[in-house]
Amino acid sequence: MATKTELSISPLGDRLVVHPEQREEVTSSGLVLPDTAKEKPMEGRVVAVGPGRVLDSGERQEMEVKEGQVVLFAKYAGTEVKLGSEEYLIISEKDVLAIMG
Repeated sequence: MATKTELSISPLGDRLVVHPEQREEVTSSGLVLPDTAKEKPMEGRVVAVGPGRVLDSGERQEMEVKEGQVVLFAKYAGTEVKLGSEEYLIISEKDVLAIMG
């Protein structure tokens, strides 16, 4: 997994870059799932965080989510991007449902 400096991507506002955790490709009974049957990952590790959103007053609201945390996010949230051989999601902080652990 790449660090923020290796990513060469800096999210803006209240967005963050997440490296999705891939789910198990084999069921408990030993069946291998094809790509079309797999669910989209809903959790991942935060690899980059934006500076926070600007409020109407002009002040910047700090992000609650920090780099390195594992988060649970909405199922169809964000925009998928591929950097090198890795796939990432750029999501808004409002799409983060919980911080794991």
